[in-house]
Amino acid sequence: MSDEKAPKIEFPCDYAIKVIGNAAPDFREFVLAVVERHAPRPDASTVTVNDSRNGRFCSVRLTMVATGEPQLQALFNELKASGRVHMVL
Repeated sequence: MSDEKAPKIEFPCDYAIKVIGNAAPDFREFVLAVVERHAPRPDASTVTVNDSRNGRFCSVRLTMVATGEPQLQALFNELKASGRVHMVL
């Protein structure tokens, strides 16, 4: 077993996230609205939306400016608590 620690993130930094939830016409807007509450002005040019093969799920990828662990934790908690999000990566 190794004693290596996970790499430390230097804040602020560009931080990519992927949010997966049930497919819905407003899922992209929902994710962006939540992200904007925690990280103003996410880079719109980095936003991509992909539907699953059967159209049941949708993923939204984007890059935001992360300022610290508390910000990321609050963002992840709000997304998960919504009931619309299955996973945040």
